[in-house]
Amino acid sequence: MSITSVNIRMDSELKQKFEAFCADVGLTMTAAFTVFARQSVRENRIPFEIRGELPNKQTREALEEAQRLKANPSIAKSYSTAEEMMKDLLDDA
Repeated sequence: MSITSVNIRMDSELKQKFEAFCADVGLTMTAAFTVFARQSVRENRIPFEIRGELPNKQTREALEEAQRLKANPSIAKSYSTAEEMMKDLLDDA
């Protein structure tokens, strides 16, 4: 079996994060890509599901907003019950 080189272009921040991940699991980037290639050929498919980020951008923003509100409760109303919230919402209408 002869060895060949493959050049891959990627975002430098992603590369750093991937190198750190590989080190954490005891692999080099070359070994990780080789594992991926072997598994892909063996299964004749991408060996994992490809999907959008979880949580997506909108959900991450909502979570960040919730954390901001939790850290500073004076900028948001809170309610003890759903009925209390609905009464306040309907009274404003």
